[in-house]
Amino acid sequence: MSADSGIRPDPAVFLELAKAAAAAGAAVLATRTPSALDVSNKGDSGDWVTAFDLAAEAAVRDVITAARPLDTITGEEGGTVLPATPSGYRWSIDPLDGTTNFIRNIVYYGTSVAVADPDGVWLAGVVNAPALGRTYYATRGRGAWLEENGQRTRLNGPVPGRTGQILATGFSYDPAVRAEQAASLAGIMEGFADVRRLGSAALDLCLVADGTHDAYGELGLNEHDFAAGALIAEEAGCWVRRPRLTSPLAGGPSDEERLAAWTCAGTLELSGTFPL
Repeated sequence: MSADSGIRPDPAVFLELAKAAAAAGAAVLATRTPSALDVSNKGDSGDWVTAFDLAAEAAVRDVITAARPLDTITGEEGGTVLPATPSGYRWSIDPLDGTTNFIRNIVYYGTSVAVADPDGVWLAGVVNAPALGRTYYATRGRGAWLEENGQRTRLNGPVPGRTGQILATGFSYDPAVRAEQAASLAGIMEGFADVRRLGSAALDLCLVADGTHDAYGELGLNEHDFAAGALIAEEAGCWVRRPRLTSPLAGGPSDEERLAAWTCAGTLELSGTFPL
């Protein structure tokens, strides 16, 4: 049962809290030192977790819980926290999207925070990338924005039909799945000039929103990977496809379900690129 009173807060309230929570996580990541990484493996050969993942998630959760203790939180490292009388609002957080990049000191990583209303509609999303000095964010129906070097810029997606289009994607840690993805890449790339694999789904979606990439598509993401970035791309005017995965509140998707589902974004003209 939900404790939602029926009076719903202005989405701007959620955006400000999402920005504060993502900033708290990013502040942890900004203290990165090689000696403090404390790297361990979560099962797949490339699926790492560090002390910074855990500390950043704790920082994000603390900010959200202090402001809205009745909201549900689902996160990559800490799982689901369901209050006794939940408000109906749910936060999906990825404290460190791009962990391998973070370990190797490659700058494409960040903290992703998104919130959905009691109907499951994503209201606000923030991706804070401390090594890039960028914060991407969006509120439902109010556009997508980038804050960088003290400047605030509205995002409008990639330029349709431009020459030299770039496709962004990613690959599974599972060797068999990765082999299938590699085999299909040539067909998907038809019409594109080149491909990029940056290692952070959240930032790849943001880079479609800001027009750096022309399209992005990847199999096998979890909700916390795309929740904020997909809303940012959508609010920038992009065509976006989110996979319909089993909710984290119901245990989340099986590996089979997740690995069969595409997350995509781009201009409308590129919506037929991916084998959906």
